[in-house]
Amino acid sequence: MYSNELIKGTLKTIVLKLLSENGKMYGYEMTQKVKELTDGKIIITEGALYPLLHKLEADGLLITEKVPIGKRVRKYYSLTDQGSSSASEKIAEFLDYMKTMKFILQGDNGLALG
Repeated sequence: MYSNELIKGTLKTIVLKLLSENGKMYGYEMTQKVKELTDGKIIITEGALYPLLHKLEADGLLITEKVPIGKRVRKYYSLTDQGSSSASEKIAEFLDYMKTMKFILQGDNGLALG
């Protein structure tokens, strides 16, 4: 499992990517999808996820839809047009960041830290 520090720094990008690929999702579904995709290496807690979802909604990147499921109401999140653009930007930025980090850690600069 990765450190909370690494997960915290990438959570926004993870959420935006999930929603860009899956359309609408509810919070628990997101946590389980990430756990499944990463073989348990990334565990997203509700305490980290929901404040981020509320912030993204307040920033106009997400919209919500409440759907009755039996006696409960499930809140689904999906990207707005602005959210889709932000997702593309964040994903591209993070991919470039990973490339840069790989160069620093393993590149031809004489450092072999990994």
